[in-house]
Amino acid sequence: DDGCDEGQKTKNDKELQVGRDAVEFELMESTHAFLDRFYISRIGIRVLIGQYLSLRQPPVENYVGIICSKTSPYEIVKRAIDDAAFMCTRKYGDAPEVIITGRLDMTFPYVPTHLHYIMLELLKNSMRATVEYHGVDADYPPIKVVIADGSDNEDVIIKVSDEGGGIPRSNMKRIWSYLFTTADPEIQEGMVAFNENVDHSIDSPLAGLGYGLPISRSYARYFGGDLSIMSMEGYGTDCFVYLTRLGNTREPLPI
Repeated sequence: DDGCDEGQKTKNDKELQVGRDAVEFELMESTHAFLDRFYISRIGIRVLIGQYLSLRQPPVENYVGIICSKTSPYEIVKRAIDDAAFMCTRKYGDAPEVIITGRLDMTFPYVPTHLHYIMLELLKNSMRATVEYHGVDADYPPIKVVIADGSDNEDVIIKVSDEGGGIPRSNMKRIWSYLFTTADPEIQEGMVAFNENVDHSIDSPLAGLGYGLPISRSYARYFGGDLSIMSMEGYGTDCFVYLTRLGNTREPLPI
């Protein structure tokens, strides 16, 4: 019996290894294209439902449904910093300082919840990278957020810069893959048991689920913007969020 069990275990291990070699999830382009379409569609449905429900509620100053005509990137970034710092401190006991510069007085029409989600994801990544690269209880270099805008600019641009060691060039394509993460893989396994209450909340883990960056890019692209990342391995990473002022942008649903 022991021999049979050992043989079955060896067979299962070999089949598992073959499966791993045959399919690397982060390289499945057709799957990622499907997920991109799925999440863009999901964002669109949530926008329509949220807009409809908000318009049926008593009016709120400067809001038309879920769209705020005077969205302040500075105020949203500040809230995202507080949330990310709370999550980072909960995990590591400390969090790097974040310095905001640029057009702090600027406002533009946008959906604040979308911008908050994007900024929270970027700041969480920067804080985790900075703490893990420099070590707990070190003097962390500050994370820098720059808000750029001008009367002639077609986009509002927000840059998040950290000195968290950067990303290897071989991983740059993979950072847009769903479920690819450089954090502890056990975090993903623990979150497979889905909890609808931790989707966008500060109760979710600081990092490790893998879908934060691609979904943040989908949020930015939904209204015609984009998200790009430039990294210098051994030093740090710059993230650029491009946001169009809401106007006549068509829904960018991939075909």
